[in-house]
Amino acid sequence: MTFDAFVRLHRQGHPFLLPNAWDHGSAALFVAHGFAAVGTTSLGVAAACGRPDGAGATRAETVALARSLARLPCLLTVDIEGGFSEDPGEVADLVAELAELGVVGVNIEDGRPDGLAPEGHLPRVIAAVKERAPRVFVNARTDTHWLAVAGVPGHVPDLAETLRRVRRYADAGADGVFVPALPDKAAIAAVVEAAGVPVNVLFQPTGPTLRELGELGVARVSTGSLPYRAALHAALAAVLGADGRADAVPTVPSYGEITALLR
Repeated sequence: MTFDAFVRLHRQGHPFLLPNAWDHGSAALFVAHGFAAVGTTSLGVAAACGRPDGAGATRAETVALARSLARLPCLLTVDIEGGFSEDPGEVADLVAELAELGVVGVNIEDGRPDGLAPEGHLPRVIAAVKERAPRVFVNARTDTHWLAVAGVPGHVPDLAETLRRVRRYADAGADGVFVPALPDKAAIAAVVEAAGVPVNVLFQPTGPTLRELGELGVARVSTGSLPYRAALHAALAAVLGADGRADAVPTVPSYGEITALLR
């Protein structure tokens, strides 16, 4: 399973759906049902060990999961949050370690618990990673819109900043860009036009369909934490149903509801 094969999955206008796993069982299930590529979800990894998502606290767990998933017959891309370090060299070393395990891609984000990293930081990280591990697909994620969903106080999404950041990240050598939580089709189309590299968006059950996202020029659609949250919902439904409380089953928990549990 190679970097080149992963690159070929990214076809503008013909997006592939990337399921995001949180443990070996979930990834193996996705592979068994025909998915050629699987990603990891940082929320699922963090929640499984009782730590907050996006706080840079799960480096060891992320590497351990990658080592386990690399045994599966699929292309594996790993969410490494912000790189688990602010030092570009240390992030590059981590990606090189993952590459040795067989990982073909990583997500690296500019979001932090209190806001966005400085605009110039992620380009330096991308350049260091591509120099150290050129055969790893770097999916550069900007959280210009996601931080509002995550509940960061005072954060206001800014599409102009989004477009500026994705262009800088592409110019720094990113193989693709990822912008979760874009609000509408017009914003998605604007990112596709600005990026110049394959664009990844987050699947939203109430948002555009896979076909509609293809018509907008998207190349990858990630499920993010949705499968993990849906699994928790199913587990709670099973337990409440066994307890005779099926009527009390809530809807699938939101990202914010899960992160609140981790605090």
